[in-house]
Amino acid sequence: MPLNSIHFWMVFPVIFIVYWLIPIKFKQARKIWLVLVSYLLYMNWKPAFALILLFITVVTFCGALSFDKVKSKKNALGWAFTLLSLAPLFVFKYYNFLNDSLTSGLELVGLHLSLPGLNWAVPIGVSFFSFQAVGYMLDVYRGRFEPEKSFVDYLLFVSFFPQIMSGPISKASEFLPQIKKPAPFSYEKGKQGLKFLLWGMFIKIVIADRLSLFVDTVYSNYSVHNGTTLFLASVFYSIQIYCDFAGYSLLAIGLAKTLGFNLINNFRRPYLSVSVTDFWRRWHISLTRWLKENIYIPLGGNRCSKARCYFNILVTFLLSGIWHGAAWTFILWGVLHGIILVLEKMAGVTVYEGHSPLVRGLRMLLTFLIVNFAWILFRSPDISTAFTIIGTIFTSVGVPAVSEMGGAVILILAVALSLLFFKELREEFFPGKVRVLDSSVFRGFAYVSLFCMIILFGVLDGGQFIYASF
Repeated sequence: MPLNSIHFWMVFPVIFIVYWLIPIKFKQARKIWLVLVSYLLYMNWKPAFALILLFITVVTFCGALSFDKVKSKKNALGWAFTLLSLAPLFVFKYYNFLNDSLTSGLELVGLHLSLPGLNWAVPIGVSFFSFQAVGYMLDVYRGRFEPEKSFVDYLLFVSFFPQIMSGPISKASEFLPQIKKPAPFSYEKGKQGLKFLLWGMFIKIVIADRLSLFVDTVYSNYSVHNGTTLFLASVFYSIQIYCDFAGYSLLAIGLAKTLGFNLINNFRRPYLSVSVTDFWRRWHISLTRWLKENIYIPLGGNRCSKARCYFNILVTFLLSGIWHGAAWTFILWGVLHGIILVLEKMAGVTVYEGHSPLVRGLRMLLTFLIVNFAWILFRSPDISTAFTIIGTIFTSVGVPAVSEMGGAVILILAVALSLLFFKELREEFFPGKVRVLDSSVFRGFAYVSLFCMIILFGVLDGGQFIYASF
């Protein structure tokens, strides 16, 4: 059930009230209640997929426990349990892609072989909860974390409903201790949670979902639009995917806080980055961390020759592209980011080194443009379409077709985007320096204004989050 749907917000008050009505001394009952809620909400999409969630949970739980008991075969067990726990992800998400690619490749040399395809939908959030569970198991394997003995605690760790659909991907060392010792109700934490919920809902349904109406129209009819319109649509998509994904993360963080839990913040103003390397330190932080700890560092990280370090970066981002989707567009998107990171590392421009505001501004603009053009690959249905769109952007200048959105929508987006831009700049460059903005009167006015904009101008159809399909 999407976190932005009306149905969810009709159910959540019951979840919240029952959870806090259970006395803290009955903490096991609290956990069982959250596990039950998490599974019921997940089954709202397709009940059978709860079996996939349970399967991955059981495999990684047993795998972690086995590492202590059978130390002589720990390496073989590590590989076996990792492959077994990732098997549903491979089958549901990548089988058809590999089958189609193999069939096409064989046809090029005159061979005709076609394996039966699968018509099953991909389980919602399978990439996220698979990586969270496997990350825990690998942490135990490497001795970073003691194996969890309570199956109920581990069930909740993997299935916790705010994050199961699109993360953030939590580490066991961060989240399991919170599960084992539930915190008492905190007014301050609840208030913080509501703030996250308000801003997350605002950027999702007022900005992301409004922009998607224009972006989807242009991308589905790209051949009839000029390059200026296509470029504008690509910029809007960059903002859309940020507001959509960051909006989900904020909703997850906010919901968790209202229940007494803390989740990692997945975003830190990524479009104010001064390099693509800096971008990946700010975008989808929990995934970047997972890939670094479980792919990049085990390959050797940067504690090796420069050539091997560059190879490690490319492999890591190749796998990042594959994780995002079973299509050549995602693979090329990942490889492109990897190549750019290698070039930045070779040039020594991975971080900001205190240049003038003008230089910093130019680097931010260049980084955004690079990321923006990479998003065209990410958004396009195939590589040919992506290259056609990019080619049209550079060869066909004209009047952008913004009038198709209508004057009222343009005004709404102008105000909403101005608020987003102002908030990002303030947090990046002037945190806590404009005191009038921190006054209770101003904040109260801002919260009421955001709530009114959500009710009046939000796209209240419970539209799915982009990253839910990954």
